[in-house]
Amino acid sequence: MTDGADAATEPVIVKKYANRRLYNTETSSYITLEHLSAMTREGREFKVIDARSGDDITHSVLTQIILEEETRGETLLPSSVLRQLIGMYGDQMQSMVPLYLEASMEAFRRNQEQFRAAFEGLMHAGHNPFEALVRQNMSMMQAAAEMWRNANPLLAAAPARAPEDELKALKAELDQLKAKLDKLAAS
Repeated sequence: MTDGADAATEPVIVKKYANRRLYNTETSSYITLEHLSAMTREGREFKVIDARSGDDITHSVLTQIILEEETRGETLLPSSVLRQLIGMYGDQMQSMVPLYLEASMEAFRRNQEQFRAAFEGLMHAGHNPFEALVRQNMSMMQAAAEMWRNANPLLAAAPARAPEDELKALKAELDQLKAKLDKLAAS
């Protein structure tokens, strides 16, 4: 009897019958290629066995899943890539292609995971990944505005005064305006 850890690493056995039906031996139910596609996306390993001959036909079923995915909507494999792959059959380097593609896909997967982890780390840490860019743009705009102010003497800021001095100056200005209004009203 196997424990749960072993069961997770063992591939699910799927039997394919002559009527093209797929039988999942783990769930004791018939499934479709869409189910196998979902299992693949979930990272579940499976092995498809021809029910009559016992041959492993996983490769051809995976190819069939790709074909169905490609005809369903937006394609993942451009025609130029498909042509190059077809051109590799029978080539002297044919045996190297699977190793190269597997290594390339593994590197792509690792890079994708690192990008996701970095992005999620920024988001979970309470940092917006665009916040630094916004801050940088704001500081550049402030620096440009400051340069414009310094270049134009009319826009230059008045020398800083203490709040009390400023309040006294405003009161004096208000008194002057009041006096002018009184003069105008008396005339």
